[in-house]
Amino acid sequence: MRVAENVYADADGSTAPGAIRIRRATAEDAEAVTRVFLDSRAAAMPYLPRVHSDADTLAWITHVVLPTSTAVWVAEEAGGAVLGFAVLAGDDELDHLYLRPGSLRQGIGSRLLAEVRGAVDGLLNLYVFQRNAAARAFYERHGFTAVAFDDGARNEEMEPDVLYRWVAGEGPPAESVRGG
Repeated sequence: MRVAENVYADADGSTAPGAIRIRRATAEDAEAVTRVFLDSRAAAMPYLPRVHSDADTLAWITHVVLPTSTAVWVAEEAGGAVLGFAVLAGDDELDHLYLRPGSLRQGIGSRLLAEVRGAVDGLLNLYVFQRNAAARAFYERHGFTAVAFDDGARNEEMEPDVLYRWVAGEGPPAESVRGG
């Protein structure tokens, strides 16, 4: 398993202001992670029904996601603002990877994905809503392959989704693909 914290340099090699730090999430990150989750879903998937209140979502992040997931990473800027997060559930499931809407296409998603990949034993599965074309394109650029399509009965939004799988050694490594 990788070290719990990683600082990525800017394009000029500096780790000064503007550098993004990837670290393990703590209980104190619950509100920021919840805000990223809610804002990202609202911006990227306005068609999804709201099945939980903001307060219920915060309770779920606080009492379920953070304490029971295998690992949760946050990407934060130098000032401490959380820009995104990724959640590993079990040994091989990327359960969530969300970015603040203003943080897209800066490589942050790719960096979070690299952390998750470094923590698994060569196999990673995830589900994406079929209509989420941007997320599907992101994962396909990172070497994931669609292996099953569902009608939505398996998720609470009742939205058709796709099971994607990545196997180490197949496709480009996360670090080589920009735009996440």
